[in-house]
Amino acid sequence: MAYMSKIQQSVAWWCFVPAKLSPEAFIRAVAEAGYAAIELAPREYWQLIKDHGLKLSGIGGHGSIIDGLNDRAQHTRIEKELRANIAEAAQWSIPSLICFSGSRRALSEAEGAEITAEGFRRVSKVAEDAGVTLALELLNSKVDHQDYQSDHTAWGVKVCEIVNSPRVKLLYDIYHMQIMEGDLIRTIKQAAPWIGYYHTAGNPGRHELDETQEIYYPPVLRAIVETGFAGYIAHEYIPMGEPVPALHKTFVDCAPYLV
Repeated sequence: MAYMSKIQQSVAWWCFVPAKLSPEAFIRAVAEAGYAAIELAPREYWQLIKDHGLKLSGIGGHGSIIDGLNDRAQHTRIEKELRANIAEAAQWSIPSLICFSGSRRALSEAEGAEITAEGFRRVSKVAEDAGVTLALELLNSKVDHQDYQSDHTAWGVKVCEIVNSPRVKLLYDIYHMQIMEGDLIRTIKQAAPWIGYYHTAGNPGRHELDETQEIYYPPVLRAIVETGFAGYIAHEYIPMGEPVPALHKTFVDCAPYLV
């Protein structure tokens, strides 16, 4: 059954390649399953992805998760990386670059937000002119990324408010925010103006979006639709079962709730 939606599904490269599938087999399976795009694919495979009728939903904007925008000593390097990646994203019609706050390293929340916003301001006009969104990813600091500063929605929203650019948004990762704060539907609705796009995965374990995980995705996806969101939802989970059937099942299971 075909579903028409403004929200398109994507899937993250690193979760499947090379541990589960070869690059070529993954791209072919994603296209056959009905996805619109692939997330975080290496540069050398972009043309092959395009040749399969797929788009790129997002790529990394700069390094690294640890040494990020909340460190002024990193700003010159990050600005250079972002400028180069903004230009490439515009050329390849990639809508979003993923950005990171960096580790706290004893920074206060207020100071960290101000410094991160300063870093974004150095390139926000460039992003606006190119039509590329800089997406500050929300990650958990409890399980996967200890000491990461952008680990709560409210902090990320504060950064976006300070920058005040239509091209600086949040990458709301549902898996990470379930770990850190829960209350997903209420938070998504309240933060909707500042959310650029979404990542998904089951929790605990970062596996399929199924009944073995504590996040019940149908109402969460419906809530996203109700906000008027019209971007990508990128699945970033590590399949427990066979990878190709998992890709198909995730697409089919989510599609009815994204219309």
